[in-house]
Amino acid sequence: MKTHILPAIKLTALCIILLAVVYPISILAIAQFSPNRGKGYLITHDNKTYYSNIGQSFTSDKYFWSRPSSVDYNAAGSGGSNKGPSNEEYLKQVQARIDTFMMKNPGIAKSEIPADIVTASGSGIDPNISVQAAKIQAKRIAKSRNLYEREINNLITQHTEKPLIRIFGPEKINVLKLNIALDKLSEK
Repeated sequence: MKTHILPAIKLTALCIILLAVVYPISILAIAQFSPNRGKGYLITHDNKTYYSNIGQSFTSDKYFWSRPSSVDYNAAGSGGSNKGPSNEEYLKQVQARIDTFMMKNPGIAKSEIPADIVTASGSGIDPNISVQAAKIQAKRIAKSRNLYEREINNLITQHTEKPLIRIFGPEKINVLKLNIALDKLSEK
C-alpha cells in the first residue's frame, strides 16, 4: 500500500497544478485576444447592461418572447430540464405554454407554433429564436405598439443571422438585439 500512496499523492498534486492553476491561466490569457477581452458580448440599453449571448426573459405583449428557460434565465445554473417527451409534467408545461401563446396571439393555429417558442433549449439560456418564431409574433407586437406589421417584419429581416458559412445551422434571431431595435423603432 505504501508503494501506491506516494505516486497517488504526486499525481494528485500534478493534476491540481495543471487543472486548477495552469489551465485557467492559459484560458484567461487566450481570452485576452478575443473581442471584449473575454468579458462576453455586452450590450448597454437604457442604462442597463446585458449579455447578448445569454437569454433574457421577455413576457410583455409589446416584445418578442424569448425561448422558455428551464433555469429561469440564470446563467450560473445553465442546463435543461432532463424531462423526456413522455413525462406528464413536461407535457402539461408545454401545453400551458401553447395555450398562453395562442391566447396572446389570436388567429394562430396550434400547428403553426414553432417548437422553439414553447420548449426550453438544452442550456436553458438560449438567446435566439427561429425566424418563424419571430414572424408568428409580429401581428401581436404591431398591434400593441401601434406599428405596421410590415415594419416589424422588416426589423425581423434586418436582424436575421445567417448560418455559419451559410451552411451550418439554421437562421436565427437574437431576441435581446431584436427587442432593443424594436424599442428604437417605437421611439421614432
